[in-house]
Amino acid sequence: MARDLRGFIKILEERGQLKRISALVNPDMEIAEIANRMLQKGGPGLLFENVKGASFPVAVNLMGTVERICWAMNMQHPEELETLGKKLSMLQQPKPPKNLSQAIDFGKVLFDVLKAKPGRDFFPPCQQVVVEGEDLNLNKLPLIRPYPGDAGKIITLGLVITKDCVTGTPNVGVYRLQLQSAQTMTVHWLSVRGGARHLRKAAERGKKLEVAIALGVDPLIIMAAATPIPVDLSEWLFAGLYGGSGVPLAKCKTVDLEVPADSEFVLEGTITPGEVLPDGPFGDHMGYYGGVEDSPLIRFGCMTHRREPIYLTTFSGRPPKEEAMMAIALNRIYTPILRQQVSEIVDFFLPMEALSYKAAIISIDKAYPGQARRAALAFWSALPQFTYTKFVIVVDKNINIRDPRQVVWAISSKVDPSRDVFILPNTPFDTLDFASEKLGLGGRMGIDATTKIPPETEHEWGEALESDPNIAALVDRRWAEYGLAKLNLGEVNPNLFGYDISK
Repeated sequence: MARDLRGFIKILEERGQLKRISALVNPDMEIAEIANRMLQKGGPGLLFENVKGASFPVAVNLMGTVERICWAMNMQHPEELETLGKKLSMLQQPKPPKNLSQAIDFGKVLFDVLKAKPGRDFFPPCQQVVVEGEDLNLNKLPLIRPYPGDAGKIITLGLVITKDCVTGTPNVGVYRLQLQSAQTMTVHWLSVRGGARHLRKAAERGKKLEVAIALGVDPLIIMAAATPIPVDLSEWLFAGLYGGSGVPLAKCKTVDLEVPADSEFVLEGTITPGEVLPDGPFGDHMGYYGGVEDSPLIRFGCMTHRREPIYLTTFSGRPPKEEAMMAIALNRIYTPILRQQVSEIVDFFLPMEALSYKAAIISIDKAYPGQARRAALAFWSALPQFTYTKFVIVVDKNINIRDPRQVVWAISSKVDPSRDVFILPNTPFDTLDFASEKLGLGGRMGIDATTKIPPETEHEWGEALESDPNIAALVDRRWAEYGLAKLNLGEVNPNLFGYDISK
């Protein structure tokens, strides 16, 4: 697979998963409205070739399904994502191999790391056109405004690249940027993110922070930048591990940073510590408009781009959105890593309907009383991205955590709220979550929906109803004989629960 955006677009087109739109469209809300309807129906990626006020085409919804995310990562099936997670878990907490087979497997992972090291491109496509000084006008970019209450135009899928001014270690994050003028934008990042830490270090030393924004990169690199797992590897190395080969990098023209050589656009600028402007409100992943916050101002002095570049964008909001599809894929990658951190966890799931991180369902192989509570507490501290998970539901290993009917049954039949629900008050909270009384501070709830054992309960637990295995095997063999083989019973009846869940 070609390691750039154009190569991925070509793959989508060849597989019938891209729709080119030649009609004139407005980047102000119209593009987002069209793309949102496609997302709701699992439709194809879109390439708008005639965008009002711009001379560049706009791509959106390229990662609108888990299948297309797998393609972006050189995979064909979601199951392969878990294989990748096993590889990353070995790097996170390497253990001495116990036998020859384990030694060979670990050796293969180390070889993959060597192959994943980034390379250097001295004639990068991203610098085919250079625009500097007064000629730089960010208004010429086809930035979208998704919702009527949004404060302005935004960049959403840009890689924001900074560097630690002491160690030189780079950070690559995906943060929202708001257009403020022809040459300035504000960047919205949480205080715990790498870019914010780099800005604080620069401020302590009285330095400006150099920033580069890479737009229109290989979606695989976006996935690597969106993977906040605690492995001492750079995002570039992560992307190389994801893709099987190193990412070619190029030095910027005016700042001491490196960017993907095949980026469609690159913006180069600096942040002066303490220089801020109001940022927001904007529609966010919670399904509401966020607040207005003073955010760091980036002053850009240079833009480079490829000849005939393509602008890649997306937008946040209530699922399903592209970010939710990415989260589903990352869920599969996290699973082996989480098992290594919390050994009793058999599986875990972050439902998209719960914003892909607000509620977690985990299954355990229960062996002792109180284990479900221990597993929930361990989950919250296992990885940084679980800090803002409000609800953790723990079930037995025989419950299919991806089947809401089974999960709801477990909660309804195994939970005594006075015994099995526990709340941790005043914990760090997502400032975008308006449900908390104080922004940035709120509670978490754990629900033990496992079968109780003494001394958790003083009585015998009822035996769960199960089909007779011999009769079940008999019915399997005779299914066609009953004349039922041609019935499509693979999906839940949408009206099974008395309402249409398809709406």
